[in-house]
Amino acid sequence: MSVVSGRILAIDGELTMATAAQWIERGRAQARAEDLVVDLSGVTAADSSALALLFDWIRIARENGHAVRQTGMPMGMRSLATLYGVDELLPAEA
Repeated sequence: MSVVSGRILAIDGELTMATAAQWIERGRAQARAEDLVVDLSGVTAADSSALALLFDWIRIARENGHAVRQTGMPMGMRSLATLYGVDELLPAEA
């Protein structure tokens, strides 16, 4: 079992262009306030907007002296990250 540091934001259901907007401010607020762990294990479908959302939160966190980590990334989302060549840029929990 891994040790998770930071507040956990668990995302369930689809994380697509149609749903990403409902998550953006919640993640930004948490990334401004403290380290954030994004639990993606409940994501059932994802597109490139899911990756953009994670990078937005990473940027906000870094600007505020915090970090973002992700855990439970679904295979489809991982494949997108690899396809775009950004998989190495997404910090994951050990």
